[in-house]
Amino acid sequence: MKAFRSLLLVLLVAALGIFGAQWLSQDSARALGEVTVRAGSHDYIATVPQALLAVVIALLLLWLIWTLVSMPFRAWARHRRKQGRARLIDGLRALDGGQWQRAEKMLESAANEKEIRPIALVAAMRAAEAREDNARAGTHLQQLAAVDPVLHALHSAERWLQQDKPLEAIAALDVPAAQPLPPRGLWLRSQALEHAGRAEEAYGQLGALRQQQAMPPAALAALETRLALQMLDEAQDVNTLAARWEVLPKTLRVSPQAVARYASRAVALNWNDVALRSIEQTLDSQWDEDLVSLYAQLPVEKLDSRRASAQRWLQSHPSSPALLLALARLAGGQGQWSQAEEFLHRAIAQGAGAEAWEALGEAFAAQDDSALASQCLLNALRQRRGQTPLPIQRRDLRQQIQDQAVAEERDAHGFPRLPGSTD
Repeated sequence: MKAFRSLLLVLLVAALGIFGAQWLSQDSARALGEVTVRAGSHDYIATVPQALLAVVIALLLLWLIWTLVSMPFRAWARHRRKQGRARLIDGLRALDGGQWQRAEKMLESAANEKEIRPIALVAAMRAAEAREDNARAGTHLQQLAAVDPVLHALHSAERWLQQDKPLEAIAALDVPAAQPLPPRGLWLRSQALEHAGRAEEAYGQLGALRQQQAMPPAALAALETRLALQMLDEAQDVNTLAARWEVLPKTLRVSPQAVARYASRAVALNWNDVALRSIEQTLDSQWDEDLVSLYAQLPVEKLDSRRASAQRWLQSHPSSPALLLALARLAGGQGQWSQAEEFLHRAIAQGAGAEAWEALGEAFAAQDDSALASQCLLNALRQRRGQTPLPIQRRDLRQQIQDQAVAEERDAHGFPRLPGSTD
């Protein structure tokens, strides 16, 4: 079929040539005009179509001569490109196989070819880094700057981050020649901003990261949460803290982890009422043991109101170890050590663990009972080691039975159920 098409093409060209020659030989072609070329004492006269045809034939002859003259050079260039690609492939295979020195040598040779020079230099740099030859790796990186500024910026930033120098990484990525940054560049810049304590700037890049699909959805969501929490920690005044809190997604603002960071920073900025209110509203809607512990430990003087809220929560969460421990700490803060002791025994009975034993030891120490304080601290140590705590001598059998008792829980229909059951 291919030969048949070639034959048809040759016949068509021959037919066009014959008809063209017949037409050029007719006198009607002279009606289009004549071209006279004078060379010395000779005049050459031709019709315009004949002159155009002569020019086309001359150009074709020049092209044919140039093709024949340049053919050896083009063949040599193709041979060099083929050899360069072969060295690149062999170098990458050696790099993957752990033959660092051989890989670097072959990749340096492959870098002589312009088309594959950037990728060859990057791979050679990787081989030098694998051999812990930082000088050679730096040399390859500097050579990369002249041929591909974007790759140079990416790998420079990566090396600065490995050396824990985020500001230098940001400077490397912000060079004008590397703009606009590819997705990996945006990810590296977000990392550098995070490590440099500029979480708000990094948070502003999340939209671009999401649009360019630079990260898997789960990793991007984790990064968003991490940057949002760090952004709250970096707020320098209450106005900045409030503004940053408002820009967070609603799903994040209702999470106990974010509320805890927001409240802690608010207290650090002497915004106590907002801190307490945010925790109270969150605990009213969703219960969280860690948030209850933070509520009792905040350095805020409003012990009466906090204890009243905790007592209210105790009606719906009577078995919460964190809530019982929080009530004990609030009572201890008011100097009511006997009530604090009762809450701590209940917390220990509900599994509050070593932290409750330590708090109980502090309560006994505050009452100048060093012997019982020592027993409690010893029990805290034993529980941290996974050993069974020893009973303290002060509690009689009736009190110990009360400590072990669990408040009765009922379902929505008023029927008793086992603690922790959801049916």
